[in-house]
Amino acid sequence: EVQLVESGGNLVQAGGSLRLSCSASGFTFDDYTIGWFRQAPGKEREVVSCISSSDGSTYYADSVKGRFTISRDNAKNTVYMQMNSLKPEDTAVYYCAASSEIRRPVLSSMYEYWGQGTQVTVSS
Repeated sequence: EVQLVESGGNLVQAGGSLRLSCSASGFTFDDYTIGWFRQAPGKEREVVSCISSSDGSTYYADSVKGRFTISRDNAKNTVYMQMNSLKPEDTAVYYCAASSEIRRPVLSSMYEYWGQGTQVTVSS
């Protein structure tokens, strides 16, 4: 059974920090790019970051560059996203997802497996 489970979402004040975790099982974790997406109420789901399985290259949306850092620990089948200098506009449900796409996957349609999401709320 394929499973991706997010954790670490919370309520935090603007300027604060959180670290999200995504634990994976049921597939060959080392072969997949792992991405983080977020969806705010009434808005489309958007890519936040992703990290490749091959060379560890990363991608970040312009809105989070310099504030968020994605990393992975293949020995633990886990991906992390450190979020610093949080802003109210970062408020959303955050999802992790896995893609076997050879090219850098920046669209949600390119991901095969999805977690259930974790809520991040940033107060002003």
